[in-house]
Amino acid sequence: MDAASVLPVLAAVPPGVLTGTTTATVVELADPLDPQTVLTRLRAAAGSPGPLVLCLAGQLHLDRRQHLPHLALARTTPATLRYTALPWHWLAGELGVRAPGTTTVVADLAADPDVWERLGTAPDLLNLGPGPLLYGRVTPAPRRGEPMAPDYLRSWAELWRSGARLPHATLHAESAAHAASATPESLFLAPAPTPVPVVTQDPHPAILAAAMAGRHGEAAAMAAAWESEALRRHGPRSAESVHWTEVRADLARLSGEPARSCELWLTAAEARLGLGQRTDDPDVEGAVDRAHHQWGEIADPARARALGPLLVTLRQRVPGRRPGALAALTRRMAEHPAP
Repeated sequence: MDAASVLPVLAAVPPGVLTGTTTATVVELADPLDPQTVLTRLRAAAGSPGPLVLCLAGQLHLDRRQHLPHLALARTTPATLRYTALPWHWLAGELGVRAPGTTTVVADLAADPDVWERLGTAPDLLNLGPGPLLYGRVTPAPRRGEPMAPDYLRSWAELWRSGARLPHATLHAESAAHAASATPESLFLAPAPTPVPVVTQDPHPAILAAAMAGRHGEAAAMAAAWESEALRRHGPRSAESVHWTEVRADLARLSGEPARSCELWLTAAEARLGLGQRTDDPDVEGAVDRAHHQWGEIADPARARALGPLLVTLRQRVPGRRPGALAALTRRMAEHPAP
């Protein structure tokens, strides 16, 4: 795991955005050498009464004697694991004494074969106890010499840096979707979702009312809760989960985020095609048309250029019912070439 590559993005996030407070203190440990030093810094941070956000990126290994997971540090080797790596249960011990709801851990981890196998039979292997809220991605470690980018944690950092004050559940859902496209074989960790009551009442009017009143964070949180429930009940490759992706896309439009809206509509269109819907299905055409419209609203040329090729690829498959849509898109992209 190329953990250091995410540090510049995290460093660009105002500290108060991380904790949701007016001010905050950031402690950065890049390639730490000694587990005792990490423990000392962690203990000092955990002793603070305010909210604590801990971001981790690295590789997990299993201690062969006690079969406990350890986070590798800069000098860790398989032979010295028990003395040079950070035991995962040390994290649980330091963070578990904090008040519930005050601690969030965001982890982007590569697992060696032993840890990956254990996670398949013991999903609570990385449990930090009832207090801390753990959001994370675990993926099999790449072969030696093939560094892995911490895409999941980078996505959190970029969303934080954008200034969006989104609920952690929403940050996790969006970052997981981004990371899964790059590394399909991933395990995502998140706290159990807040139960969504099943009643004769439709949640959409309340979500829309919040968005129209400018309470975009509240609207996003409600949509994320219903999306989590759809994922739990029906799985990620279901019409129900795609529907909530489309709801989030429309909420992004209402909050003035056309790039994010375009990206989500593209995701929804690809998902519907993956479910076997035809290219002339009204829902597929509608998703591509909305992605196209939102793409035209993007003010940042670099962001528009990044999403343009994805939109062109979809337009080639789903030309839609408006003549010349693909030609107009191609012509506009040619007018704004990359610098």
